[in-house]
Amino acid sequence: MVSKRSGRSLGAAAAGLMVATAGLAVPLAASPSVAAPSNKACDNRNNNTYSKLLGCVSAPGVTKHLEAFQAIADANGGTRATRTPGYRASVDYVVDVLEKSGWSAEIVPFTYNATDTVLQQLTPTSVAHAHTGATGTGEGDVSRPVVAVDINLVGTRANSSGCETADFAGFPAGSIALLQRGSCNFSVKAINAEAAGASAVIIFNQGDTAAADRNGVINPTLGPTPENPTVVDIPVVGTSFGAGQSLAQPGSTARVAVAFRQVTDFNVIGELKGEVDDNVVMAGAHLDSVPAGPGINDNGSGSAGLLDVVEAMSNHKPHNTVRFAWWGAEEIGLLGSSAWVAQRTQAEKDEIALYLNFDMIGSPNYYLGIYDANESSFVAPVPVPEGSEDIERTLESFYTVRNAPYDDSAFSGRSDYQAFINNGIPSGGLFTGAEVVKTAEQQAIWGGVAGESFDQCYHQACDTIDNVDQEALDVNSDAVAFAVLTYAYSTEGVNGVQGREVPGNFTIPTPAGPEYTFAGPLGGDDGHDHDHEHTEIS
Repeated sequence: MVSKRSGRSLGAAAAGLMVATAGLAVPLAASPSVAAPSNKACDNRNNNTYSKLLGCVSAPGVTKHLEAFQAIADANGGTRATRTPGYRASVDYVVDVLEKSGWSAEIVPFTYNATDTVLQQLTPTSVAHAHTGATGTGEGDVSRPVVAVDINLVGTRANSSGCETADFAGFPAGSIALLQRGSCNFSVKAINAEAAGASAVIIFNQGDTAAADRNGVINPTLGPTPENPTVVDIPVVGTSFGAGQSLAQPGSTARVAVAFRQVTDFNVIGELKGEVDDNVVMAGAHLDSVPAGPGINDNGSGSAGLLDVVEAMSNHKPHNTVRFAWWGAEEIGLLGSSAWVAQRTQAEKDEIALYLNFDMIGSPNYYLGIYDANESSFVAPVPVPEGSEDIERTLESFYTVRNAPYDDSAFSGRSDYQAFINNGIPSGGLFTGAEVVKTAEQQAIWGGVAGESFDQCYHQACDTIDNVDQEALDVNSDAVAFAVLTYAYSTEGVNGVQGREVPGNFTIPTPAGPEYTFAGPLGGDDGHDHDHEHTEIS
C-alpha cells in the first residue's frame, strides 16, 4: 500500500507540469509563463499530442456546454429528464456540436416500458402521495389494506423491513405491504413481499438523517435486465418517509396502480473515424437529468466534458476509431446504454476495444475517484473484464503527472458501463462523488467540507450551473482527453492490439497509488453510492 500524502493542491493542474522523459521536458498543459493557445489555434490545428490536446481542453470550455444545458433546462420547466422537451433539446444540442466539429452524429432510438402510476391513500385520510414506480416493477391496480412490515418510525429508524421471509409471518395475503428503506436491497424486500402474498408493495424512505435524500421520494431499483425487465409481477412504488408515516396509521387503506406503455427515447452516438475501423475506443456519459432539476453535475459534467474533447479533436485523425455516446434514460435504470449494447451484433461488440464512463466529474465537494478495476480497495460485486486494469492505470498515471491525489471508486456496475462489462468489454472511468459524506481525512486531501456529502444537490433542483467545482472540472476534463488520446493511438495494454506511439516522446509514468481514504474490507469503500444500481443498500 502506498503511504498517504496530504494537503496537495490542484493548482499544479492549472499551471501545468514538465515531465522528464528521454531527456526531454514535456509539458502536459500550458505553463503560466506561456499563453494558452487561442480558440482559433485550437480549432485550426491537429491536436495530436498530449500537450496540444490538453492545452485546448479546459474548465471554461466545459462550462460553456454546461451553461447551454442550464439554458435548455430553464426553457423547459427546469429539467432535462428523459422523454421531456428538455431532454430532446439536449439531444439536438449534442448533435449540433458534433456536426460542427466534423464528427458524425447519429440519433439512435430505443424503446422501453414506461409506467403510469398511482399511490392514493384512501383511509384514514385521503391523500395522493408523491411517488415513483420502481424500476423492475410489475403491473397491477389494487385497492387494499396497508400492512406495515417490521418498520421503525422512531429513534435512529434502523430497520431490516422485509429483508427476511420471517418478517412476513402472519402477513394477510392480498394486502399491500408497506416496507421501509434499510439494511438490504430493494429487490429482496419486493421479492419477499410477493412470495408472502402481497398484492402490491410500497417502499418508503428511511428518514434516518435530516438529509433530503433520506426523507424524500425514492426510486427503488429492483435490478431488471433487458432479458427480465420485471423482477416481480406485482406493482411496486417508492415514496417519502412522510408518506410512509401516514400510510403506517392504523386502518390505512390505499390504491396502488402501475400500468406499462411502450415509449421511445434516444441515445446520441458521435464518431471520429480512424485509420483502423474495427478497433473502436468508446467513451460515454448519460445526458438525461432527474425530473427534479437540470442535472448540471449529474450528468451535465460528464456530457460537457466529452463535448469539449469533441471540439478539441475536430481536426485529428486517430489511429483507432473514436466513438462517443450520450445515453438516454440512465436515471430510470441505465436503459439507453443497455438498449444500445443489446442492439449490437456480436461482431459489432467485438470491435469495441474498451469503454470509458464519465458520470459526475465536477461534484462541488469532490474527491477524485477512479473505478477500482484491480480491486485494490474492495472486491467488485460484478465481473471485471480483462483489460480494465490498464484503463485504471492510465487514469491513475494522469493524476500522478498532475500531482493530483486520487482514490478508488467501486467497480460496481452502477452506471452506464454496466452493459459493457456484462458483455466482457474492458471498462473504466471517473467519479467525483454523490451523496456519500466526505470525511475529515478527505477534506485534508481534496479540500471542501467534511461532514457534508460530495454533492449536496444530488438528484435535486439545486443541481444547477452553480453546483460544479471548477478545479474538478479542469483536472477531469484533461483526464478524459488524456485517456481518449492514449487509446486512440493504441489499445495494446487493454486488448493486445498494437497501434502507434502518441507523438511527443512522452512516457506515461507509474501511478503514485490511491489515497485509500474509505473504510472497507480491503481499505476502500463504495464511494459510488449512485442511485441507479441493481442493488440499493441503505
